[in-house]
Amino acid sequence: MDRVPSSSKIAIDLFCGCGGLTLGLKQAGFRVAWAVDEDSLSVETYRVNHPEVLVRETDIRALRPEDVRTELGLAVGELALLAGCPPCEGFSTLRTLNGSKRVTEAKNDLVLHFVRFARAFEPKAIMLENVPALADDWRFAVLVASLSGMGYRTEHRVLNAAEYGVPQRRRRLILLASKTGAIPFAVPEKNRRTVRDAIGGLPAVGKSGDPLHDRRTRPRKAKVRRLIRAIPANGGSRSAIDGRKQLKCHRGFDGFTDIYGRMAWDDVAPTITSGCVNPSKGRFLHPVCHRAITLREAALLQSFPRQYFISLRRGKYAAADLIGNALPPEFVRQHASSINAHLRRRRGRG
Repeated sequence: MDRVPSSSKIAIDLFCGCGGLTLGLKQAGFRVAWAVDEDSLSVETYRVNHPEVLVRETDIRALRPEDVRTELGLAVGELALLAGCPPCEGFSTLRTLNGSKRVTEAKNDLVLHFVRFARAFEPKAIMLENVPALADDWRFAVLVASLSGMGYRTEHRVLNAAEYGVPQRRRRLILLASKTGAIPFAVPEKNRRTVRDAIGGLPAVGKSGDPLHDRRTRPRKAKVRRLIRAIPANGGSRSAIDGRKQLKCHRGFDGFTDIYGRMAWDDVAPTITSGCVNPSKGRFLHPVCHRAITLREAALLQSFPRQYFISLRRGKYAAADLIGNALPPEFVRQHASSINAHLRRRRGRG
């Protein structure tokens, strides 16, 4: 690879997933030169959407960041932005019942690999995004203390992506760090994008020519289909249904009230998770159609562009994992634009 000039706003993306973070960085004016993720389906999807990026399919623990810096031809201090979102399953409040504590703890430690890369590159700026619960974990305290010890000014906040152009409620922890003073967070928008704004103009399922939109799974059980049809349109909940029409497992049970609920056209969507195409996992029914949202609708509610490729090689639910675990590109773009502006101001003063 040719040596990358220091003036070209180079960024690298750790734990890149299917590329939501990279897309937001590119939209903010950064050139993403290198990325890494160990999941083959994520990397397959990433490469189709970002063919110009050198992406490694490997466990980050097997990499020496000094070797990555040499591969990119960057001197210490030349990288503009180190960014990423370590796996957050171990910190999320939405843990799966079959999650292994041993695996969770090992994944939690991946947060600390930011320190290894920060020491090797000494980038001008750092952005880390994760679930809010990370802020209460000892690893986050170690991360912040380590960055501070290296001369970085760190700031972190828990923000709602709905206030930054993303048509869904999604509370996320975001950390910004720089050696040249505090980086301001993006200014929240006054108006929120709604479900209607994001998916209201899509063609009918089965008639779009888009595999992510046309792939639909009809509930096998007639009683589930009847339940879905009975839920009131535009934000309706199963609680509005006569108890005799409820599924047997829901009768007399008040927990998880959002399951089999409909989204509302003129509100933001709930948090898009890996269960986003399964109405038994949350409020994931279409506002008026008698079905769960499609994969394309889920991706649009995450603020991906309509043409963004998501691999279906492992089926619908694996694709939903990619979408639900992604960073919303628009949320990234707005904060990365603030980082870009900060770096330009500091260059001007230099």
